[in-house]
Amino acid sequence: MEKHTNNCKRTQQIVKSLYFVSVVFTLSFFPSTSFAQPKEKHHEDAVKAIYGQALSDGLCHTWLETLCKQVGHRLSGSIGAEKAVLWSKSVLDTLGLDSVWLQPVMVPHWERGAKEQVKFIGSGKYRKTVSALALGGSVGTNGKAIQGQVVEAKSWSDLEKLGEAGIKGKIVFFNRPMDPTRIRSFEAYGGAVDQRVSGASKAAKYGAIAVVIRSMTQNIDPWPHTGSLRYDTLVPRIPSVAISTQDAEELSKRLKKDPETAISMALNCRVLPDAPSFNVIGEIRGSEFPNEYIIAGGHLDSWDVGEGAHDDGAGCVQSMDMLRILKKTGQRPKHSIRCVLFMNEENGLRGGTTYAAEALRKGERHICAIETDAGGFTPRGFTFDADAAVFETLFEQIKPLRPYFEPYNMTLNPGGGGADIGPLKPQKGLLCGYYPDSQRYFDFHHTNADVFEAVNKRELELGAASLAALIYLLDGLKW
Repeated sequence: MEKHTNNCKRTQQIVKSLYFVSVVFTLSFFPSTSFAQPKEKHHEDAVKAIYGQALSDGLCHTWLETLCKQVGHRLSGSIGAEKAVLWSKSVLDTLGLDSVWLQPVMVPHWERGAKEQVKFIGSGKYRKTVSALALGGSVGTNGKAIQGQVVEAKSWSDLEKLGEAGIKGKIVFFNRPMDPTRIRSFEAYGGAVDQRVSGASKAAKYGAIAVVIRSMTQNIDPWPHTGSLRYDTLVPRIPSVAISTQDAEELSKRLKKDPETAISMALNCRVLPDAPSFNVIGEIRGSEFPNEYIIAGGHLDSWDVGEGAHDDGAGCVQSMDMLRILKKTGQRPKHSIRCVLFMNEENGLRGGTTYAAEALRKGERHICAIETDAGGFTPRGFTFDADAAVFETLFEQIKPLRPYFEPYNMTLNPGGGGADIGPLKPQKGLLCGYYPDSQRYFDFHHTNADVFEAVNKRELELGAASLAALIYLLDGLKW
């Protein structure tokens, strides 16, 4: 009996030891779980209230409909952009904020003009008129058709191989697709968009008379996608258009059968002098630290096709509704909270650079800036960036917030911030990017398909709630 008892004691000790090892291993292997970082009940309740307010009484979807249907597309310098400024300020004025104002910005002014006329011309009787969009900032042809034989390139090395002998007097067709194996579609976009941004000038160095770009989407669809380009001042500026992925596939196949295939294009676009515009800003003043700021914003401008619903009407109305939600749920922040609607993200970033310059001039300290510019889809989380010297310290502040977002299937991880908030990086505060599910974003990006009907009401409202919840939690941290 005594021997049996001793054996039982030893067995119990072994079991306890194994259990202890198991617990230590689990805690070390999963250091950021909610078990290791318990939620505080009052914060958990506040976050629930924020989501409840957004989903039961959200206004962002109604606002987006007005922005899309009554204001419409709103390229910098246009009448649409002017209307968007007046509309968004009038909405913010109804929310009982401490301050609402317009921040002057001088912006580029480019006009598309009459519809682009683009044709594929092959041997025999082959003629096909295709939908095309001039790239933002492209020079036009004064409405007169230019024509040239087409040569295809999928990389910069293809241009080098063709050289001046293979390119001079011709039209270069850039046909590198977005990488379908990239799970994060923005990474695929980043791996292909250099063709659109730099292709015209790189081709012009070899004597090309124009370029045609495969649209930036993983879909094979009929929509041409516009977007900005940048000209090198040391080479001639040549006309640049995007064609749909469907037409790009057809052109590539035709070139293999008929290398003499040509393209004719007539463009009416033109660059005009810079125009005055505004960032639109609404603020709830902080009760304890009024000169320290947490901001959230999107860009109010859009391309001149579609209605700019996902890009970036969604981000704008979510940021506006964030302020309304915080007020409706009775939150009085310690730090000043701003919604900033930036002008001119699409073709110049003048709004972002102006905002940062004014913040520096006024001595405003931005402890966190959040950008929402990835569409109105289901929230997946937030990513954080900062100056390398301070990032690790700042991100340690963020880790305890992770459990509050677990019920909403969202993560908080290192990553990118955003284009408009990038100029604030020298302030050494956090830069944060809101990221929704991105798989469908490039179906709509910079196209005529980017309309109000493409945005789901509940997904949009979840995004507004997520912004408000994050800002509430950030405001409670010790900075």
